[in-house]
Amino acid sequence: MALTVAMGRSIEQVLHECFGFSQLRPGQEAVVEAVMQGRDTLAIMPTGGGKSLCYQLPALCREGLTVVVSPLIALMKDQVDALQARGVAAAAVNSSLEAEEYRRVVHALQQGELEIIYVAPERFAQAGFMRTLGEQHITLLAVDEAHCLSQWGHDFRPDYLRLGRVREQLGNPPIVALTATATDAVRADIIEALHLQDPAVIISGFGRANLHFAISPCEGKREKFARIQRTVAEWKKGIIYCSTRKNVMSVFEQLSAEHVNAVAYHAGMTDEEREFSQNAFISGRADVVVATNAFGMGIDRPDVRFVIHFEIPGSVEAYYQEAGRAGRDGEPAYCELLFNHADLKTQEFFFEGSNPGIGLIRSLYNLLVLRSTPETGELEMTADEMAQQLGRDVNPMAVGAALSVLMHAGAITRSDVPGKNVKSTRLTDPSAPFNTLNIDRERIEEKARRDHKKIEAMTRYAYSSCCRQKWILDYFGETDTEPCGCCDVCLAKPPENARQLIGDAADTVRKALSGVARACGKNADGTRRAIYGRSKIMAMLRGAKSALLNNHLMGLSTYGLLRDFTDARMRALFRAMQDAGMLESTGGELPLLSLSPLGDRVMRGKDPVFISTDGWLMQPSISSSRSASVVRSIPSAMQLGQLDHALYAKLASLRAELAQEYRMPLYRILSNATLRALATIRPTTEAGAMRIKGIGEWTRCHTLPAILEVIQDHLE
Repeated sequence: MALTVAMGRSIEQVLHECFGFSQLRPGQEAVVEAVMQGRDTLAIMPTGGGKSLCYQLPALCREGLTVVVSPLIALMKDQVDALQARGVAAAAVNSSLEAEEYRRVVHALQQGELEIIYVAPERFAQAGFMRTLGEQHITLLAVDEAHCLSQWGHDFRPDYLRLGRVREQLGNPPIVALTATATDAVRADIIEALHLQDPAVIISGFGRANLHFAISPCEGKREKFARIQRTVAEWKKGIIYCSTRKNVMSVFEQLSAEHVNAVAYHAGMTDEEREFSQNAFISGRADVVVATNAFGMGIDRPDVRFVIHFEIPGSVEAYYQEAGRAGRDGEPAYCELLFNHADLKTQEFFFEGSNPGIGLIRSLYNLLVLRSTPETGELEMTADEMAQQLGRDVNPMAVGAALSVLMHAGAITRSDVPGKNVKSTRLTDPSAPFNTLNIDRERIEEKARRDHKKIEAMTRYAYSSCCRQKWILDYFGETDTEPCGCCDVCLAKPPENARQLIGDAADTVRKALSGVARACGKNADGTRRAIYGRSKIMAMLRGAKSALLNNHLMGLSTYGLLRDFTDARMRALFRAMQDAGMLESTGGELPLLSLSPLGDRVMRGKDPVFISTDGWLMQPSISSSRSASVVRSIPSAMQLGQLDHALYAKLASLRAELAQEYRMPLYRILSNATLRALATIRPTTEAGAMRIKGIGEWTRCHTLPAILEVIQDHLE
């Protein structure tokens, strides 16, 4: 960087004298240079990339005040304490300040004694504070965790939406917006909401070479606890994220019983309890913190050696930011996701809670009109009480989100009631019909679609079989990266007999991949969407005349492309492609199939075909391939004759789907007795299934392939 002189000192001098660094990192250098030039700047840097220095350093190199918008009190305290320890005149304004402390900060602000002030976004709604702030010479407005102002971000904060107007009130100072994870949609939202003018958009690489990612499928909590014990024993210091308060306490109690030096952190604890846990972990007095995702934003402990996710998070953005809190010192760190498909129900609950439908919003508004005081239009009632009034099955989280929608539309205002743990809700115009309210229905529906896509993307990641970090980087738009070489997939042993194929053999693999691609649907953004399971796609490639295939599949250009393949050879080929990381499955009881990024590149000829040839190339006969499959699938002698309850549930779900497809009663598809027999004997061949009472010629022709597919997948 060229020497930039300010206040008699160069950037290099301030960097060395105040922060103790000899030089900036490449990503930091570009951001600092843009800020020093007075340009609006959007900086996207990975967690641990040193975002705070990008505005702290310019703040100390120029006359005037830098205002930093920060979403969490803990983040402010951590950074203000560090700056004051370096002799920087810094302060924070948030709800944690006592009246006397707030007056001292405002006095210092009025006297021009501060170089940096951190402000919680809700403070900008206070006219008195805004008048005081507007009287100062503000040279930079820094918006940290800028994804919070986007409804497409993973941590949306409505208070951030007023920042565009705040900038105008403060005289339009230059803005630097910073975040760790932002897709194209989030970036566009940030630029629009903050009114950035010709911004310098600087994106540092998302990759974290020191992080070792792994996904561990777990049958239940007992297996998860065992994984946690092994990870804590090996890596010692870290964060365990849980989706619910209940699981936070459950994991914390397990660790305490094992004499692990751990603390817990969740929103149900008191302010004092949360502060104690946070300080204990940051200072190193505690080795492990078990927390909900409320913990960690802006926490800068460099020696976090592991991050475990006890359940699947709701988005790739949230997952990568939370996992990225490991290894900030650049040393190796371990990031593990403990995955059970059933955990997705929790994310579905959160999804429903943050995406209330128009029907619920209307019902809530009508309730407020009905129950509010006629004279004032006010009502004192908690969101839980409102949910109970609306119906037994109404999600209280959804009621809270619906209240936010009504507030954003200007239909209501809410305020604390002194001495009570409840808010007062006041209708702006109690006589206004719901249909006249300024509610953007299209935006509500679009947000729900995008949130659902985030859950789908996170699910695809959990079931993916390609390099973990490369998958994430592909998601964020870095498509020209190489495998990381250190995740569980990269370190796994390659499939037996895997080799590079050329000529006709390679073309066969590409034809099969093309069949998977053609069978996928398309999302609005052009990406593929899995809509068919493996059985239907394989039947389509073989050109089968089966009721499993609809007109769409039979009309594809890839229909019958591999008609010379037997069913056994086709299954072996698809297993080999799955093992090679070319296919992705949605998981669940009836998994849907699509291509992985690797599979897409192989199909297009951009990557070589490196795959096992067992069963489909060298052993084309039905008997030899099926025999191998049966040997792998046979249960132990102890299990023979016992009902497999999990398989029974999967077959029952399949029966329900088939009954809907053929418009027949459940018992006409399969009787309960036949279901029990299938879940006990677990046949993997047509011949074996035909020996079971209730499996007749109609079943063999129409539904048996799907039944055998579910059994085969379950046993594997």
